[in-house]
Amino acid sequence: MWTQHTLTLPARRRGFHLITRDVVQAVPELARVRAGLLQVFIQHTSASLTLNENASPDVRRDFERYFNHAVPEGWREWEHTLEGPDDMPAHIKASLLGPSLTLPVQGGRLALGTWQGIYLCEHRDDGGARRLLLTLHGESV
Repeated sequence: MWTQHTLTLPARRRGFHLITRDVVQAVPELARVRAGLLQVFIQHTSASLTLNENASPDVRRDFERYFNHAVPEGWREWEHTLEGPDDMPAHIKASLLGPSLTLPVQGGRLALGTWQGIYLCEHRDDGGARRLLLTLHGESV
């Protein structure tokens, strides 16, 4: 079985946001897959996806602090500045983290570890709504 859905997430403030529940709810066929893969792809260049700790909000805040320190706004070497001071750093952060995740599906659910969750990594102050393409491939129950 192959199926594909588009999930549009509402605008969120800059930071790392858990979206696991949103993704699962957007793919109802997931419950009928015995074994397979779900690819989650973000169709933007200034936001990204990652998989990490889903329990402590401290982890998400530390991710944000680290990336703001590692890829600072206002660096005088940036050439691409027409879209605001957060745009070029957002592109760099998105490239470092990446636009997609490929996740295992087992027994009708994502086969994530106990403390793993999907993050939307919003790297802009005003990034707007974000669109994800969700592609499920698997063997039906």
